[in-house]
Amino acid sequence: MTLIAILTGTLAAGIGSVWLAALLSFGILARYTTHMLSLAAGALLATAFMHLLPEAFESQAGAQELFSVLLVGLVFFFLLDKAELYHHGHEHHDPESAEAGPGELLAPVRTANSVQAERVHTSPGALEHGHHHHHHHHAPARSGSWAVLTGDSVHAFGDGILIASAFVADMRLGVITALAVLAHEVPHHMGDLVVLRQTSSNRSAALIKVSLAGAVTALGGLVGYVLVDMLHDWLPYFLVVASSSFVYVALADLIPQLQKRLSARETFAQIGWLAVGITLVTVVSGLAHSH
Repeated sequence: MTLIAILTGTLAAGIGSVWLAALLSFGILARYTTHMLSLAAGALLATAFMHLLPEAFESQAGAQELFSVLLVGLVFFFLLDKAELYHHGHEHHDPESAEAGPGELLAPVRTANSVQAERVHTSPGALEHGHHHHHHHHAPARSGSWAVLTGDSVHAFGDGILIASAFVADMRLGVITALAVLAHEVPHHMGDLVVLRQTSSNRSAALIKVSLAGAVTALGGLVGYVLVDMLHDWLPYFLVVASSSFVYVALADLIPQLQKRLSARETFAQIGWLAVGITLVTVVSGLAHSH
């Protein structure tokens, strides 16, 4: 009976939070797509610094050990991003489109989902100016999708262990814990969906990927039910690894895309949505912990 309750609670929290996030991101907030990057960056940073890291440092684990794991995690996700870019570049390389014709330069152009090559027609006398412009263009954006999915999976596994521990202790406590996890994951998963939409225009594909990562909560619940005492000591490290992925994606992938010249009104809107993402995660996490 306890195992069935654990699996039900973990699936509801892990996948239910993703679908609620999708309902908001693709439904109610769909009109604000231009501001979703700001909200995603705020949500990811707040999840790491206001929720996961404080929870990890409240444990008996040493600060130096946790910071070491954080550092190793950041380097790991940097290398993972490099591998993703290398694989993506080989998979989608088009020799014909990569070559410029006479009097043409290839200039990188950032779009919502990728970086494409735009042919810039120039006269022979303007080639030097075009070359100068090319060197000062922004670097291509990275996707960070694998980093987000890996961090989500680790985070979900840790959540599953927490839910299993609560159900083993008391059935009512388990239900409350599962609902709390579901609630505080919604704003975070909104950020995840935005990150994955950067690499694909297919909403369904993004939803399925994040849902699969959320389903790892059930795996964490199952393992936690069997090895609850043994794994409980490892929870702080799971939380820090997940934090490193969210910090990396926010600072290396999302924030650079926001760093562009805007009007005063657009800048204030950008900052406002960043604050909305931070506030959502902070408030919901605080309410979840209080209950």
